[in-house]
Amino acid sequence: MLIEIKVPQLAEGTPEGTLAAWHVKPGQAVKRDQNLCDIETDKVVLETPAQGDGVLVEIKVQSGATVTSGVVLGVIDTEAKAGAAPAAASAPVQAAAAVSPSAPTALPAAKKMMADQGVDPASIQGTGRGVRITKGDVIAALEPKAAPAAAPAAAPVSAPRVAVPLGNRPEQRVPMTRLRARVAERLVQSQSTAAILTTFNEVNMKPVIDLRTTYKDKFEKVHGVKLGFMSFFVKAAVHALKMYPVVNASVDGSDIVYHGYYDIGIAVGSPRGLVVPILRDCDQMSIADIEKQIADYGKRAGEGKLGIEELTGGTFTISNGGTFGSMLSTPIINPPQSAILGVHATKDRAVVVDGQIVVRPMNYLAMSYDHRIIDGREAVLALVAMKDALEDPARLLLDL
Repeated sequence: MLIEIKVPQLAEGTPEGTLAAWHVKPGQAVKRDQNLCDIETDKVVLETPAQGDGVLVEIKVQSGATVTSGVVLGVIDTEAKAGAAPAAASAPVQAAAAVSPSAPTALPAAKKMMADQGVDPASIQGTGRGVRITKGDVIAALEPKAAPAAAPAAAPVSAPRVAVPLGNRPEQRVPMTRLRARVAERLVQSQSTAAILTTFNEVNMKPVIDLRTTYKDKFEKVHGVKLGFMSFFVKAAVHALKMYPVVNASVDGSDIVYHGYYDIGIAVGSPRGLVVPILRDCDQMSIADIEKQIADYGKRAGEGKLGIEELTGGTFTISNGGTFGSMLSTPIINPPQSAILGVHATKDRAVVVDGQIVVRPMNYLAMSYDHRIIDGREAVLALVAMKDALEDPARLLLDL
């Protein structure tokens, strides 16, 4: 029996995706629920599982192609044996080679250069997305041939066109992934539609560090997850958003939408780019709940397994550039939200306390906000409320 491999149903508002990569080749045996290929949308990467045991006998759509819901990507034969020839094997050998899924694919510019130079595509290892051959790959392959034995200068008219060798300065042109293109689009949208302003403050992290040091071992033993710092920032943010609701609001046309809930987005880096999974109803979550959810999101972001529903919505975002050593930044608002908190690296610095110069672990916080609906007063006071909560964590327990 033949089973068609189809593109899964894409989310509403996501009309198409890109076939990122095949994980099996024609003739290979597959098991039911085995991931055959990845479909990349502008939000997540979707896996395409096999619907039954069998052999992949045909690939209809190559990596890099744009696809929509329901498109047939390939065919599984449940009665075939591993190593069986693809369904199209009865075609002439030359024609089969031209469409063989295992043959290297090339970008248009690279194809033209290979045709001009008479280069066999099979002799070049592609470095582009989906192992596609780029123009840079062809140039690199031609460089060894650029010897003095080239055609005489007297015959430049008939000589093939050759790109200027890049020598030891190689370049590679790689198309943006859908996720990267979507991130770029949203950031430009934010910059062009919002009146973004950033306010800063410094926080003495010693009280939080002391609290964490005292209880981190017992916390991990009881809850099965490490006690980090992000949960404190989340709780401090919710504390401030309750005091200044406009910072938790969003703009919808000429209306201001005040949200009676606190869905905090946590910016997470992944191999495919920046993603912002959402912690729902943070005001109802414990420190342990937050740490567990963040750990789960971080793991699945690295694996590309976050669901679309986990990346949708949010009323406020926290971006932790301090993880990578950032000292200060001006984060860009994640639309349609109206504010974002930037957290940075905590470093020992000399500060004045009660007239004395002392060393304290300090963190610089930056909050960017949409000045269309948030006045400087509310923005500054909200950030001060976060600072106060972090410098006196008991406030978070006593709701003060």
